[in-house]
Amino acid sequence: MKKIVRDLLGALALLGLLAACQQPPTAPVFEQSWVRAMPPSAHMTAAYGVLRNGTNAPLTLVAFSSPAFGDVSLHRTVQVDGMARMREVESLTLQPGEAAELEPGGLHLMLMMPAGPLPAEGSVPLVMTAADGRSFRFEVPVEQR
Repeated sequence: MKKIVRDLLGALALLGLLAACQQPPTAPVFEQSWVRAMPPSAHMTAAYGVLRNGTNAPLTLVAFSSPAFGDVSLHRTVQVDGMARMREVESLTLQPGEAAELEPGGLHLMLMMPAGPLPAEGSVPLVMTAADGRSFRFEVPVEQR
């Protein structure tokens, strides 16, 4: 019985040590992300998905960009006098583990002034920059939805 208790305590100590050695997450994740495919004559599209703060500290995103577009900005669709209007959002702060859903009719990334036609199948690189200067790059698939 003493050997079982000793072995169990040793295993628990090892598990505690392994947990303490784990690196904390250091980046956000952009899950279920997609860019709406656009016809060749269009000058803008949008990106959607679930943006989750995968870090252990608050994260404030202040800038968005893509080499595939001349301008990328965060917008929110709001109702004004019964009409849907888009308003630019200057920054987005997410607490540790918190997520923001970017969806049609809500919060989304506007992708304007394309550098060229979007691939029918493929992805668009998006860069999100935090207030502390860190940048996070995502490859977001282009989809017909």
